[in-house]
Amino acid sequence: MGIFDSLKKLGEVVESVNEMADSVGKSTVVDYGKPEYSLYTALQLGNLHRQIDFTDAEGNVKYYTKSSVIAIKGKTDIMDANGNVIAHLEKKPVSLHEKHFVTMADGTSFTLSNELLHVVKDITNIEGLGWQIRGNIIGLSFNLVDDKEEPVATIGKKMISIHDKYCIDMYQPEHEQKVVAIVVQLEKMIEERSDNESSSSFSFGDD
Repeated sequence: MGIFDSLKKLGEVVESVNEMADSVGKSTVVDYGKPEYSLYTALQLGNLHRQIDFTDAEGNVKYYTKSSVIAIKGKTDIMDANGNVIAHLEKKPVSLHEKHFVTMADGTSFTLSNELLHVVKDITNIEGLGWQIRGNIIGLSFNLVDDKEEPVATIGKKMISIHDKYCIDMYQPEHEQKVVAIVVQLEKMIEERSDNESSSSFSFGDD
């Protein structure tokens, strides 16, 4: 299979997954009413070390990321607009699976697993917070609820859309930084999987 056939095949897969993500998102992202406010960011696959910005409705940068140059370390710091570290993200191999750890500046820590990427529509616990992710995790279209079943945030995004922003509606502003850290970690997990799948799928010559 040549490169153009591979690109065509990948395009068909992307279109199919986008349709599935939209369908799942419509039935699982619950309308909790008007949020306190919203943050915005963009999903750009293919560069694990790019800076990820989070902006407010006026386009002002509130948070941004700094990632390690060596991919195997999987370390990322999230900074606020003044350059202060608000969270540290890291991945480590644990048993047969990778665990993705988040440590907030106040010492709060929680864990995400790469098992999250095995589901499209499901309920997933965030270890250490007592929160749950409900909805289309791979498509970044889901709700975050706390241990009292109250909404923390709603995230809406198509699975693959270069340069297209997605929205984070905040219902519990006091948890803003944790929500940002969760979104960054999920995005990087998805980028890693996409990068790995692209590396194994493309053939730059004829069979």
